[in-house]
Amino acid sequence: MSDPVLETNITGMTPRRGKVRDMYDLGDSLLMISTDRISAFDWVLPSGIPDKGRVLTTISEFWFEKLGIANHLLTMDLTTIGLPDDTDVESLTGRSMVVKKCDVVPIECVVRGYLVGSGWKEYQESGTVCGIELPPGLQQASQLETPIFTPATKEESGHDINISFETMVDIVGEDTATELCDRSMAIYQQGAEYARERGVIIADTKFEWGWFEGELILIDEVLTPDSSRFWPAETYRVGESPRSFDKQFVRDWLETTDWDKNSPPPSLPDDIVMNTRAKYIEAYEVISGREFPWK
Repeated sequence: MSDPVLETNITGMTPRRGKVRDMYDLGDSLLMISTDRISAFDWVLPSGIPDKGRVLTTISEFWFEKLGIANHLLTMDLTTIGLPDDTDVESLTGRSMVVKKCDVVPIECVVRGYLVGSGWKEYQESGTVCGIELPPGLQQASQLETPIFTPATKEESGHDINISFETMVDIVGEDTATELCDRSMAIYQQGAEYARERGVIIADTKFEWGWFEGELILIDEVLTPDSSRFWPAETYRVGESPRSFDKQFVRDWLETTDWDKNSPPPSLPDDIVMNTRAKYIEAYEVISGREFPWK
């Protein structure tokens, strides 16, 4: 197992760094590298999770192929883009995608199939999730009769902001908003049905889309442990906080500390790092049916 990759540096190129990804402009395309940074409560933690970026990248590659949806992936073969000779290609392998340059739609397309997280908190207070009224009597982790679409604005920092479908229409137009809703719901249901056959519940997820040559295509990551909540079906119980294959493990540990969420976060203990790494790898292997190459 290698050390976590917390940032990348390629000679002669300046990256645009997000919470997890480093993006390099290649001219006609982009090099998108998923680092091993991990964020929680809107903070990037000082500790990385070794190979987490490879899990996010390879599981997205799996879904792009499985779903058959138009997407931004061009290649994962770094020998095709002429990187400088001093580039540590080995450390970038498996965590890098060369992708199409798109006009990004400024909306997070969130689909929720179960009542959990902030949705559960809101439901307890008002019987709604993102303003959508739900039937009375639901419990924590209840499956919704029909998945719901709850868009949010994409924010450069801090929390994305939930918005109504009507506000989304104001931002992107009615035709685009309807297409994004319909396609996001369809992909979620297709992915959730497949995952359920593999013993995994995808409780909720978010998709990002971009315009490329007049077509809406899927971009960023798809149905990963960072963009989704993955639960083992065998231990799922309505009314209980489910076990997960995602970074909930890290969030739960942080909640046990005295960190106030307003100051720099603490480093993660080694056992939390290793257990989180194992959960991410398990998610990849269960979903894809393949052995993780960097195990």
